[in-house]
Amino acid sequence: MISSRLKFINLLVILVFFAKESIQNQDGLSELLRREHTLIKPYGGSSAGVPFWDFIGSTIVSNKFVRLTSDSQSLQGALWNTLPVEFTDWEIQFQFNVHGHGKDLFGDGFAMWYTKEKNILGPVFGNKDYFTGLAVFLDTYANYNGPNNHVHPYVSAMINNGSLHYDHDKDGINTALGGCEASFRNKDYDTFLAVRYQNYKLTVSTDVDNKNAWKECFSIDNIKLPTKYYIGFSAATGDLSDNHDVISVKFYKLESPRKNEQIDHSLIEPSSASFPEQKDLVDEQKPSTFWRIIKIMFISIFVIGLVLAVLYFGYTFYEKQRRTKKRFY
Repeated sequence: MISSRLKFINLLVILVFFAKESIQNQDGLSELLRREHTLIKPYGGSSAGVPFWDFIGSTIVSNKFVRLTSDSQSLQGALWNTLPVEFTDWEIQFQFNVHGHGKDLFGDGFAMWYTKEKNILGPVFGNKDYFTGLAVFLDTYANYNGPNNHVHPYVSAMINNGSLHYDHDKDGINTALGGCEASFRNKDYDTFLAVRYQNYKLTVSTDVDNKNAWKECFSIDNIKLPTKYYIGFSAATGDLSDNHDVISVKFYKLESPRKNEQIDHSLIEPSSASFPEQKDLVDEQKPSTFWRIIKIMFISIFVIGLVLAVLYFGYTFYEKQRRTKKRFY
């Protein structure tokens, strides 16, 4: 009897919460929180899993957070929604916490995904490379110190049709659509990020300054994403580490200005009209094989010549000293 009452009270709390979350956004478009793509406390799960969500790798679930990785080396963890998104226009708002003992060295960061594939661990912040869909990266460690590098932590996005490689050594700047610096690590207050996709426009906003207000990170038009992809979160640590926690995920179905389009939105190929940052990227030019050989030969000849010169002058000095000594006998 007591157990039934507790379950009934818990259900009432959840219903009240979702009733409050059915709101009107600043553009006057109807927003509706969708339970099947949402993750809130209490998670209602056990060691067997969380309703509507899979967790793999190093991910653990507590009553306060879903930890993708702990502050230990060489971990990969992920959290994936089990149901594909059926809506053309949507917004995802998630609360997270990245923290650890490292003061100067820490990493690597985590990512939010909207992709065709799910539940596959890999080298891109714990997820597979050559993915199909959208990735939003929250990168905490700068691997690249060349042209167009950024201060970290850094938030960026990438669209992929399965053919592009994420270059971790260059922090992905050669495939980034846009980005911004965002100081979200080791905060003693709540940190949030919002990813909004509406009318082929992608907007990423942050709330990491304890101001309870969204700050636009970047906004890009002419982004094409299909329906029936999966929402996920993943993180990874290497030689450096951090705790990467997801606190909550809220998915809103947005009213679609393109609801009368006579196309199958599930067949759209992920794409963007341009890669703004890629145009400015200047790679370090590597010399051709011929010139590398010439350079090696020149250095070798120089070193050999230098050694012969030292031997010659050494021998000449020795002979001169020997003849000088003979004159005194």
